[in-house]
Amino acid sequence: MPGDRKQQALSAMMVRTVTKPGMYSDGNGLNLKVEASGAKRWVQRVTIAGQRRNMGLGGYPAVSLAEARDLAAENQRLIRQGRDPMAERRQAAEELRRPAIPTFAQAAKQVIEMRRPTWSNSKHASQWTNTLRTYAHPVIGRKLVDEVTTGDVLAVLTPIWTTKPETASRVRQRLETVFDWTVAQGWRPDNPAGKAVIRVLPRTSRLKSHHTALPYGEVAVALEQVRESTADPVTKLSFEFLVLTAARSSEVRLATWPEVDLESATWTVPAERMKARREHRVPLSSRCLDILSQAKELDTQEGSLVFPAARGGKALSDMAYTVMLRRLGISAVPHGFRSSFKNWCMEARDPGATWFPSEAALAHNLGNSTEQAYARTDLLEVRRPLMEDWAEFLASNTHDGVSNRA
Repeated sequence: MPGDRKQQALSAMMVRTVTKPGMYSDGNGLNLKVEASGAKRWVQRVTIAGQRRNMGLGGYPAVSLAEARDLAAENQRLIRQGRDPMAERRQAAEELRRPAIPTFAQAAKQVIEMRRPTWSNSKHASQWTNTLRTYAHPVIGRKLVDEVTTGDVLAVLTPIWTTKPETASRVRQRLETVFDWTVAQGWRPDNPAGKAVIRVLPRTSRLKSHHTALPYGEVAVALEQVRESTADPVTKLSFEFLVLTAARSSEVRLATWPEVDLESATWTVPAERMKARREHRVPLSSRCLDILSQAKELDTQEGSLVFPAARGGKALSDMAYTVMLRRLGISAVPHGFRSSFKNWCMEARDPGATWFPSEAALAHNLGNSTEQAYARTDLLEVRRPLMEDWAEFLASNTHDGVSNRA
């Protein structure tokens, strides 16, 4: 407008040549500020919500006089509309600095990879991946994590909440973990899969399921069945070793000879293979030492694994024991024999004397956090006679009342 041109006091030549420090007004609130150093920058004086403020529009010559006038005119237009150009500019700059927000599928993948080193069982990663891919990704997989609502989470959980309650519970917990991570990253302010979502879902009566286990009085007979079966010899030996040591399947299947000290009759499972991520020492009974001797004779490949698979010398499959038990009609899972051992300690022995040793044998934490801080022993020598008695109990409790050791 002509009126605006009259207010524009600066010229391109003047802006280019002026060197005297000071503030030079162009009109429309636009000023050229010349510093003592000779640097020049544009400053616009505006009134936003009744407050006088100075807006920086950039330095000269990066921003020319014509560009500075355009910026000043645009700011005045926004102010007349009731907007705050300074706040909008800060927000735009913040958005540029902000890392790209991932989709739920991308976030879930990152969380799984981040947690993978902490899982003692490699199956956890595939279980997480499969459940989220099956139930969550079809609904929210392509959504940015800051766009997912509680309604979206309900859409994932509702179809399986009453028909597959255990699966639904795991899916919700995994969703909650992923969204906890996105909150920590600053991508969203809340967790749409938190426990509050359970309150709007139907009540379900979920009974806590335990690993199928045999009464301790039937374990010896089961071992006898295993020994007399046509299963692979290494699988049979390692399974008996598992029962005698009350260990977990992966701990036995991945055991290596460097972990075994035959002289002290001790097997030391490294922390990275333990569920609690803590080194675990196992006292070996006489029968365990016999088993190790036989395993050594069977190992024609002389590898580091104590119980290698017949083909390729690799570790036994995580299903090797389960398949063998099913074929023999033994109604228990490998992990259940830890429960059989614990029940024997509590019922056939003095529970007051065996509670802590049996918990240590199962690699459980001993006592509360205060007790753990002071009682740092793993009761190795106390456990030696206990594990020897367990081996003798199993050896003498077969069909005919005598040991059927191989």
